[in-house]
Amino acid sequence: MGFHSIVCVKQVPDTANITSEAMTPEGTVNRGALPAIFNPEDLHALETALEVRDRFGGTVTVVSMGPPKAAEVLRACLFRGADRAILLTDRRAAASDTLATSYILSQAIRTIGNYDLVFCGRQAIDGDTAQTGPQIAEKLDIPQVTYLEEMVELQECSQGKKAKIRRNTGNGWELVEVRLPALMTVLETANEPRPLAAKKVLRYKHASVPAEVDEAKAEALKERGLLLEQWTLEDIGAELDRCGFAGSPTKVFRVESIVLTKEGFTSVEPTEAGIAGLIQELISDRTLG
Repeated sequence: MGFHSIVCVKQVPDTANITSEAMTPEGTVNRGALPAIFNPEDLHALETALEVRDRFGGTVTVVSMGPPKAAEVLRACLFRGADRAILLTDRRAAASDTLATSYILSQAIRTIGNYDLVFCGRQAIDGDTAQTGPQIAEKLDIPQVTYLEEMVELQECSQGKKAKIRRNTGNGWELVEVRLPALMTVLETANEPRPLAAKKVLRYKHASVPAEVDEAKAEALKERGLLLEQWTLEDIGAELDRCGFAGSPTKVFRVESIVLTKEGFTSVEPTEAGIAGLIQELISDRTLG
């Protein structure tokens, strides 16, 4: 028995370094103005998939949508032990919001096929919407379990494969049983991502997608098994009017960095007078009212 896991990973701008150039005139994130990193919670989604393979057998496929330089996160996945890496890159997918992104990724997952588990990070730090994972599940018409903290059990029975998952509810936790295939969104508290494996770094450090190299080098990499898969919207059978700017109803009006400058804290006595004073202070600085 084994389980095929697909992990959706994303290269995101480092939102800890927001500048005045972080937004384009069209209202989208200016990714060229910010350093790019592996979306933090996607690392935990990858680790969950790798743990499933280690415990129960199977394979791990990672897929990312982005420009050619997003191949960096695919290499990072291979360094940690992923079995297959696919980059979906197409200029017509640019400016996709969560609706368009989830459609494109769902089409990619359908194209991969034969999967048991789909893992996504809870949310990406460049949007913080936590919408893409659940929307993928809806488009695939499969069950979803959000806020995964632990994959408790996987088993195969007469009714098919199923999973038991511990999920965070905000003020506690619950155990959920779900039939597979299913999609899970993973919290950063779920695990500690494993470090890069030195042997895999040496093996895959030159792995590239065709868009990163010239034709001769691509052929040489292919012979060595280091040419990563690169797909376009045609490869996944996507409807173009549901992709990119045309398929994205969300409009961003402003991107800014909010910095909290107040230091220290205010102690409030647990009395009527103390509470009244706190309310008056909140009203005076327009926090309330």
